[in-house]
Amino acid sequence: MISVEHLTKYYGPFAAVNDISFEVAEGEILGFLGPNGAGKTTTMRILTGYMPPSSGRVIVAGCDIFKDSLEARRHISYLPETVPLYTDMSARTYLDFVGKIRALDGRKRKARIEEVAEETQITEFMDKLIGKLSKGQRQRVGLAQALLPDPDVLVLDEPTIGLDPRQIVETREVIRSLRGRHTVILSTHILPEVSMTCERVVIINRGKIVAIDTPENLQRRMQGADTVDVEVRGPAEAVQAALKAIPQVTDVRQRGNAPDNLVFSVDSEIGVDLRERLASTIVERGWGLRGLRPSTVSLEEVFVQLVTEEAPAA
Repeated sequence: MISVEHLTKYYGPFAAVNDISFEVAEGEILGFLGPNGAGKTTTMRILTGYMPPSSGRVIVAGCDIFKDSLEARRHISYLPETVPLYTDMSARTYLDFVGKIRALDGRKRKARIEEVAEETQITEFMDKLIGKLSKGQRQRVGLAQALLPDPDVLVLDEPTIGLDPRQIVETREVIRSLRGRHTVILSTHILPEVSMTCERVVIINRGKIVAIDTPENLQRRMQGADTVDVEVRGPAEAVQAALKAIPQVTDVRQRGNAPDNLVFSVDSEIGVDLRERLASTIVERGWGLRGLRPSTVSLEEVFVQLVTEEAPAA
């Protein structure tokens, strides 16, 4: 649905986006993750035809965003970080206005307004002035206008910024409901947003892509091994020796030393699930197995490892 090829954008000598390439499948929700100033918003503006690149190519629904801009933009809706709303209009009047701009005829426009109002949970305040709505309610009105033309591609730039926890949960639920029906690029620097809504993530830092994968695979790759935390009651040295003797175990580290609460982190090769063998080893020796929990590095740790560089030596 979306193909980005060697995209670059310079501001003077500064490369805000530097030779990035990625693809987004039809119906996929892709997280576009990076720290502030990484190049996320610049990329989103280029993808939506808002600004030209210095070089590179973007194809949206088979249309070149630069050579056939009008046709490509018919397939796209964009929700920028600052939602463009007219505060002296009601939500209903505003959506009707947007529908006319997007060339929806009268009958279809009215029906579509009701659909997106229900989808984004704004039905109860459709006839209130936008200026009297809360930040979260305004954000959902903005999302409704983006969904109004039933776009193939939806680009969301920091859609939950400034919302309270309840509003964030509501907005995430709406975004998750779009999976399969719309292709979504979600640009954010908020890590829970990605793990809770996205199937894959592109991580960008200083204008360059540093990783593309599912959140789960990124966590496993950065850890370098599959790890299981084993909680057991038994003699520490004997337990550690028995666990180390299991084939394909690469390392065993003791984390707790209370007699009734020994915890070992057991590493194995990536893709090897040793939980059954760990359990049988412990039970056969008469030790008390209290827990087996897969352990991974957090997405936060992955993010920090990928975007944080050591300061240059003085």
